[in-house]
Amino acid sequence: MTEPSLPSGTHGSLVADATPVEAREGRRRLLGAAAGAALLAAGPRGAQAQAGGAYPSRPITLIIPFPAGGVTDIQFRALAQIAQKDFGQPIVISNRPGATGTMAPGQMAQSSPPDGYTLAVVPPGVFRMPHVSKIPWDPLRDFTWILGVTAYSFGVAVRTEAPWKNFAELVADAKANPGKLTMGTSGRGNVGHVAMEKVGRLTGAKLTLVPFKGAAEFMAALVGGHIDVVPDGGWGTMARAGKVRLLAVMTPNRLPSWPDVPTLKELGYDVEVLPLLMIAGPKGMDPAVVKRIHDVFRKAAFDPAFQKVLDSDNQAVIYMDADACRKYALERFDEERKIVAEFGLAQQQP
Repeated sequence: MTEPSLPSGTHGSLVADATPVEAREGRRRLLGAAAGAALLAAGPRGAQAQAGGAYPSRPITLIIPFPAGGVTDIQFRALAQIAQKDFGQPIVISNRPGATGTMAPGQMAQSSPPDGYTLAVVPPGVFRMPHVSKIPWDPLRDFTWILGVTAYSFGVAVRTEAPWKNFAELVADAKANPGKLTMGTSGRGNVGHVAMEKVGRLTGAKLTLVPFKGAAEFMAALVGGHIDVVPDGGWGTMARAGKVRLLAVMTPNRLPSWPDVPTLKELGYDVEVLPLLMIAGPKGMDPAVVKRIHDVFRKAAFDPAFQKVLDSDNQAVIYMDADACRKYALERFDEERKIVAEFGLAQQQP
């Protein structure tokens, strides 16, 4: 970096006849003033470039909107551990569950400064909330999208000891005994809940919803016998341990780890879900900081250590840049509006 030049005609008037210490102090003040003037002259772009170049200079907080120990928590903790090596600063995980994983991202969008030091994992449920209830934030305007990382592999899981050996048997029981069987998901109106509602409309099967804050809770409830079915993600570890049986998957294709488990599409149901997970910050972030965050997390997402974690839940890296995230947000927002209207999920406003 070249040293700022001093204004002409000032050096002699300030430093002449001064002691060596005074001369050095006068020169230091002039250099500081010149540097400040140069930054002001550069304007906001110059200030942003400096901020982007220096970022991060302190720990970063990554909000995970689900409880600790669940699939999202495990995956993004692993991602953060890899990314913080490149950032040169710790990434502090903050678990803030609530409102089907939408409360914490919304709070971040409302109250966190757009400096890149508070980020959030954003699930697709944020695009449903404006259609379900009145909220003080807008998912299309109040986030700075950074990148997409992966997507849940949703499936229909039951306990290994459950009497249903396939999806048809489960549907038949739910039809013969409407409301008797219980299903646990990460909240009313999430994609797993809606998928089972679609199946119910086609077959007459009816299950009673039991909402939970996240996968750690509903999988424990399933294995413990407190609920009958989980139409959600986060079942991979329990399935491999032989504690749950997978009856069907909601993914576009069969999963490589479970080649004998059919998709709902194969079974004749027009149900296919791929809930994407993105990282975002509050609106108004410096583009230089956004690029830095994007580049580091993108590199971390393709690290073999992270892909191994995803493999345990039958997920893959599904990378999207910021532009692709914005496009997905628009599409998902419109799709969720239709779903909420179709299934009557909107809450009555006071």
